[in-house]
Amino acid sequence: MRRKVFVSLLCSLLLMLAGCEKRAATQSITNASQESGQVKFDVCGLIEKGEIEAIQGSPIKETKSSARSQGDFRISQCFYAAAEFSRSVSLAVIQRDPDHPAKRGPKDFWKETFDRYSGEQEEHEGDKEERESLRHQAGAGGEKEKSAPPKKIDGIGDEAYWSGSRFGGVLYVLKGDAFISVSLGGPDNEETRINKSKALAQKTLQRL
Repeated sequence: MRRKVFVSLLCSLLLMLAGCEKRAATQSITNASQESGQVKFDVCGLIEKGEIEAIQGSPIKETKSSARSQGDFRISQCFYAAAEFSRSVSLAVIQRDPDHPAKRGPKDFWKETFDRYSGEQEEHEGDKEERESLRHQAGAGGEKEKSAPPKKIDGIGDEAYWSGSRFGGVLYVLKGDAFISVSLGGPDNEETRINKSKALAQKTLQRL
């Protein structure tokens, strides 16, 4: 379950950022009103369009929100579609699913997923397979791409990690018993992308 949830979440966010995956990204984000469940809060209100425009340097044409239950969690997403599509931003908030209470929460999932990158857990064979799967999904057109393990980021939330690709990257931030992800693209170098993601994540945490 851990592998399936993480791979599904990371892959969906990274694929949104690839220009060649524009069509797939558009189809994967559906309006919340079409979902069987209801968004628990205005996820698109956590970051204002003007704030993203100022950071990414491209007008936001529209926002699309969605929410779904996956395993023990509720995943609420907002996709901010930029006029220059590669500069689009995706925000996801992962919380406990109030409709399916479970002992295992987002913080437990976080520890299972990221502790090994801080040297607290030994990497097992299943973990290696998961990383290989993520590498394939981060590439475009079937081309393999080497990727480094997630990089620990200081100065935001309780803990944070960055997972980058040549198209962009995703910043995961833990706060209490929930975590968020901010994914973005564009021509910037990795350091600039990380700083932009941190700025957007900080605004999200202040309003969450």
